[in-house]
Amino acid sequence: MIFTIIFLIFALFLVITSLEAVREKNIVHSATWLMMFLFTMGGLFIFMGASFLGAIELLVYVGAVVTLIVFTLMLTGGKEVE
Repeated sequence: MIFTIIFLIFALFLVITSLEAVREKNIVHSATWLMMFLFTMGGLFIFMGASFLGAIELLVYVGAVVTLIVFTLMLTGGKEVE
């Protein structure tokens, strides 16, 4: 029972962060929401027992992709989307 409740909390947070990442007009804030989404997704994988997949999610997506997005935005001066 407790595992179902924890899973639902993870799922609710995933839905909220994904919607905020898409809805946000500031690109840096959107990248931050994406990072929170990917952290939660990695935590959910680890919680469900797929620790290798969760570790790869955290290392590759959060560690590399989001960092690349943030550095690209810093170099190009990411402005708000109209």
